[in-house]
Amino acid sequence: MKVLSAVAWPYANGPRHLGHVAGFGVPSDVFSRYMRMAGHEVLMVSGSDEHGTPILVLADTLGTTARELVDTHHATIAHELADLGCSYDLYTRTTSRNHYTVVQHLFEQCRANGYFIEQSQQVAIDPRTGRTLPDRYIEGTCPICGYEEARGDQCDNCGNQLEPSDLKEPRSKVDGATPQFGETEHFFLDLPALAGALRAYLEGREETGTWRPNVINFSLNILEDIRPRAMTRDIDWGIPLPGELGEKYPTKRFYVWFDAVIGYLSASIEWARRQGDPELWRQWWNDPEALSYYFMGKDNITFHSQIWPAELLSYAGKGAKGGAPGEYGELNLPTEVVSSEFLTMESRAFSSSRGHVVYVRHVLEDYGPDALRYYICAAGPENQDADFTWPDFVRRNNSELVGGWGNLVNRTASMVAKNFGQVPEPGPLEEIDERILAHVREGFTEIGSLIGRHRQKAALAAAMRVVAEVNKYVTDTEPFRLKGEDQRERLATVLHTLLQAVSDCNLLLAPFIPHAANRVDAVLGGEGQLVPMPRVEDVEDLDGGPGYPVITGDYTAFPVWESTPITVGTVIGKPKPVFAKLDAETVVDTERAAMAEDGA
Repeated sequence: MKVLSAVAWPYANGPRHLGHVAGFGVPSDVFSRYMRMAGHEVLMVSGSDEHGTPILVLADTLGTTARELVDTHHATIAHELADLGCSYDLYTRTTSRNHYTVVQHLFEQCRANGYFIEQSQQVAIDPRTGRTLPDRYIEGTCPICGYEEARGDQCDNCGNQLEPSDLKEPRSKVDGATPQFGETEHFFLDLPALAGALRAYLEGREETGTWRPNVINFSLNILEDIRPRAMTRDIDWGIPLPGELGEKYPTKRFYVWFDAVIGYLSASIEWARRQGDPELWRQWWNDPEALSYYFMGKDNITFHSQIWPAELLSYAGKGAKGGAPGEYGELNLPTEVVSSEFLTMESRAFSSSRGHVVYVRHVLEDYGPDALRYYICAAGPENQDADFTWPDFVRRNNSELVGGWGNLVNRTASMVAKNFGQVPEPGPLEEIDERILAHVREGFTEIGSLIGRHRQKAALAAAMRVVAEVNKYVTDTEPFRLKGEDQRERLATVLHTLLQAVSDCNLLLAPFIPHAANRVDAVLGGEGQLVPMPRVEDVEDLDGGPGYPVITGDYTAFPVWESTPITVGTVIGKPKPVFAKLDAETVVDTERAAMAEDGA
C-alpha cells in the first residue's frame, strides 16, 4: 500500500519548542516508521514554511533580511528534526524554485476552472510601516461569541472564520496599535462554490469513523459559515502571481497558507525529481487506492480539512462550477487529518517571548531524543490538551525507560554474557516459555493496530505492558538461581527465550524510540543499525536557485513488524546501560531556575 505521511510545515521564525514537535513531529514519525515496518511504501514529506508578514516583521526587528532569516532558521529546524529522528523522505522549504512552480500552476488551473474570483476586501494596514498586516497579526473581540483574543482569521473559542474587519476593538500584535483599514483587490478562493463537494467529502470521512471526533466535528461545523477567502496579500515577501497577472499586480503575493499546504504536493514532486523519476510522486497522489495522513496541531485544522481539500477539489473541477484537472491529474484528498491538541508547560501555554518555553535542541542535548520521544508518546496531547512538567518527565524516564525497559535489557544481556557469552542453544520449551513468547508475538497485532489508528499513547502503554510481562517471566523463572551443571540446559532455554522476547520487544518499541532501538540491537549482538535514521544533506536547487539543506534518508532496510528469530551463537558481551537515570531534584531545580531567568 502507498502511504503519504504529510507532516505540518514548521514556520521558519525560530527554533522549535516542545509544543511544536508534540503535535506534528513525533506522532508522524512513529506512524511512518511503523507503516514501513508493516510493509507499506511510505512517502513522508514536509519542509520549512518561510513566507508571510511575520517573517518580515521579525527580520526588521533583528536588522536582517527575510531571506537571511529563513536560511538560518530552516537549517536550524532541519537539524533539530533530524536529530529527533524524524524519518523524512524529504524535508525541504517553500523558497525552492520547484515549490514556486507548483504553487503557481495550481493557482492557474483553479482559476481556469472558475474557482478564483477577484473582489475587493478591507485589509488591515500597520499605521507605522504602511505594510499590510496578516490576519493572524490582528487580535480583537469576536463579534459572535465575545472572546477577547480572537484572531483576524478565526476565533479559537467558537471556531468561526473571521476577517480582520469583523473584530471589535482590533489591535496589532506587533505593537498593540489600532490598525487602519483600506480597500484592495484580491483573488479569493470561491469556497461557497466548493461547499457541496467539501460537505460530501467530509461526511464520507465521518462515515468511516476513523477521524478523531474533535477534528471531524470542527471541520463540519465551519462549513456552516463558509465564504470566499482571500488567497493573496499585498506584501513583498512570498510567491508572486504567475505570468501576466504578476505583471499586472507586482506587489501581490500568495497568502502564506495558500502556498504552505501546497507544499505537501511540491515536496513530493521534488522528492521524485531527486530520485531521477519525475513522475514517481503520482503513485501517492493519483492512485485512488493510496492513503494520505496529515499531521498537525489543532490550530491548523481549518487549513487541512477545508482550505487544502477545497484547493484540490477546485483543481480537479469538482465544485459547482465544474472544470477539469490540470497536468497533475486528479489529486487525492486527505484520507485523514490527524490533529493533536495543545501541549502546555506547567499549566501555562508555551511562550518564547515570555521565556516560558523548552526548546527541542535543549532537551536533545541535555537529555537525549529517547526521553523526549518517549514522553511525547506516553503523555502527549493526542486527543486532549496535555501538560508537560519536569517532575513527570523525570519520573517517566527513570521508572519506565530506565527501570522498566532499560533494566530488562541490561540484566538479560548481563546474564547471557556471564553464563554463555553468546545466544545459547535452547532445550525443550516449557509452558511458561511458550506462554511468554506467544504473549510477545500477540503484541505485534495489538500494538500495530493501535499505531495504525493513531492511538499511539495506547500503543506505547500496550508495549510497556509486554515489557512488564517479560520482566515477570524473569522473576518467575529465576535464571540467576539456575547454577548447577544439571540445570545448564534449562538455563540456556530460559535465557534464549528471554533474549527472543527482549529482541521482539525492541521491535515493538522501535517506532517510538528508534535511537534506543539501535543501541539495544548492539547490546543484543547486532550492528546497532536496526532501524534507519535520517540525515541532513546539502543539495542544489533543482531549478537554479540557491542551494539548501534537506532531511532525507534511505529507509529500505526497516525490519519487518513481526517476531524475528534470534541467531544461536551471536556474541553477547557485557552491556553498557542503554538509558541514563536523571536526578529529579537537580533537573527540576535547574530547569525551573532557567525558565525564571529567561522570563525575567
